[in-house]
Amino acid sequence: MGTKKPRWVIEKEQAKRAGAAETVWLFGLHAVRDALRNPAREKLRLILTRNAADKLAEDVAFAGIEPEMADARRFTAPIDPQSVHQGAALEVKSLNWGGLADRCLGDGTHPPRVIMLDRVTDPHNVGAILRSAEVLGACAVVAPRHHSAPETGALAKTASGALERQPYLQVRNLSDAIVELQNMGYIVLGLDGTADDTIETALEGRRDRPVALVMGAEGPGLRQKTKETCDQLVKISFAGEFGSLNVSNAAAIALYASR
Repeated sequence: MGTKKPRWVIEKEQAKRAGAAETVWLFGLHAVRDALRNPAREKLRLILTRNAADKLAEDVAFAGIEPEMADARRFTAPIDPQSVHQGAALEVKSLNWGGLADRCLGDGTHPPRVIMLDRVTDPHNVGAILRSAEVLGACAVVAPRHHSAPETGALAKTASGALERQPYLQVRNLSDAIVELQNMGYIVLGLDGTADDTIETALEGRRDRPVALVMGAEGPGLRQKTKETCDQLVKISFAGEFGSLNVSNAAAIALYASR
């Protein structure tokens, strides 16, 4: 008689199956085009209007997928009717980027940079951060699997193609991920407006080291456990007495300042 599997094993297997079954609807010409061009992206269903099909003809041929045609006035894809879809929607599986060790060791030529997000849940902010991370050469954007923005059409549209190219790693526990990066030689800096040091002073003489920058949600900022796990808390220096930045702007400036 076989031994009964423990509950945690069963739950883990169920979560894995549910994850494998989950799909995402991407929409908008830019997001759909980049996904069609990405060989790593598993594509399931493509719905286009005649106009969008003309604009994406080469990309559709490249992907080798047969589109379903839809009327521009009655777009049949199961997405929010308010979405600016431009007549194009593509059902896909989420990308699998692997783990921290796969993505954060760097290319051997530049010291790696990583952005970590502590409960940043707005898909528009995360999409904009992915875009900045790609432009400024970050290895990855890391966020917890729960309490963060999942891969969605809105996130992909804001990322403007970066979702297909910029690793977005969703980890089980952010503090554990910070420790893993520290063990890989990373300096982990937590962004906190009340910190004494700026990013520049904290990295004086250490810019050749791998650096991870941890950003908190707007309003609450970093959680206490996250602050305690970081090597140091730093701030972006402001010109005036008052001022706060949107988290996506702060991530771009912090990344640039760390280079």
